[in-house]
Amino acid sequence: MGQAAKPGTVPVFPEVTGDFYDLAAFLHDEDRLLLGQVRDFMEKHVAPVINIYWGKAEFPFEVLPAMAELGIAGLAYSGYGCPGRSFLADGFVAMELARIDPSMATFMGVHGGLAMGSIYLCGSEEQKEQWLPPMARMEKIGAFGLTEPDVGSGAAGGLTTTAKQDGDTWVLNGMKKWIGNATFADVTVIWARDVDDGNVKGFLVEKDTPGFTTEKMEHKIALRAVQNAIITLDGVRVPEPMRLQRASSFRDTANVLRMTRASVAWQAVGCGRGAYEHALRYSTKRQQFGRPIGGFQLVQDQLVRMLGNVTTSLCMVTRLSQLQDAGVMTDEQASLAKAVCTVKARETVGLARELLGGNGILLEENVGRFVADAEAIYSYEGTREINTLIVGRAITGLSAFV
Repeated sequence: MGQAAKPGTVPVFPEVTGDFYDLAAFLHDEDRLLLGQVRDFMEKHVAPVINIYWGKAEFPFEVLPAMAELGIAGLAYSGYGCPGRSFLADGFVAMELARIDPSMATFMGVHGGLAMGSIYLCGSEEQKEQWLPPMARMEKIGAFGLTEPDVGSGAAGGLTTTAKQDGDTWVLNGMKKWIGNATFADVTVIWARDVDDGNVKGFLVEKDTPGFTTEKMEHKIALRAVQNAIITLDGVRVPEPMRLQRASSFRDTANVLRMTRASVAWQAVGCGRGAYEHALRYSTKRQQFGRPIGGFQLVQDQLVRMLGNVTTSLCMVTRLSQLQDAGVMTDEQASLAKAVCTVKARETVGLARELLGGNGILLEENVGRFVADAEAIYSYEGTREINTLIVGRAITGLSAFV
């Protein structure tokens, strides 16, 4: 059994950190400074209010001005008013956001990753000059519309949202589901199948466009602060200049998803790390049998298992982002990280909830929020099963896709 402190003494506990191997040391000094600024913002502006908003399933718009000042939207993109930092820095920032709240990390992943990334990779020079600077400043917020009510993992070949060219405009019809930020976004990237050539194309649809309506999805049990929507497109007319000029097939859509899938793996690490750090703090404050529970062997075993998961995952995504910065990251490498890190996060948040006992389901103790949010991260941007098929095909040379 653990050793109790001597009577009359006050235990001195080490700093709580989930970066046990100091992997942040791989960052340049300016990126470490930015990471500290992000942490300060999250702890001062988001941590005190997020449980209220999560509980009400509302988004904390009040924190966006301070968040915009950080300059982290589209962090790894160069030019067009974007910061031009590394993917490694972008990953650490995503983890830092998720460490306090995965909903805020998801918001930024949709806006700065999927929406801005679609324009960055698939837009014309004119489109990038028009949209990316205000989006980087967060004066314009973006959303990304790919998933449909009946089409999730099968998006590559089964999109039912259609696009029909009519002179110098395109007419969009269909529905999208689970579209984060869509209830308030200024622009939503809509992916639709061209009825004439059968290829998937991307379109920039501004809010208040006639025929474009959003309905907030209610009764979610995860990422409750994220405003997911069902989008209905009923004869939505989009001018040709609003079609993403460099998106001509689903392969282009997949390029966006490959780039952002690494960020989701980082979010999973942040989710697990946040739960671990809350559990560690709790173990030093919660007393049973006259001493902190952190001094008991079974509790320390749980904490070390959590830390092992977080450290394993953090090593994995750090190397993944280094490969991404070198321009050699592959689909299967991103998929392996997404699959493994989300599984590790799921186990970690479960151990944290177990350590807190009954208190683990109280929102005020935070861990329950991470437990719920891990379920969403586990599924979006490619389920574990889909990602294992991508990796399996790479290592065997045999496709198991239907």
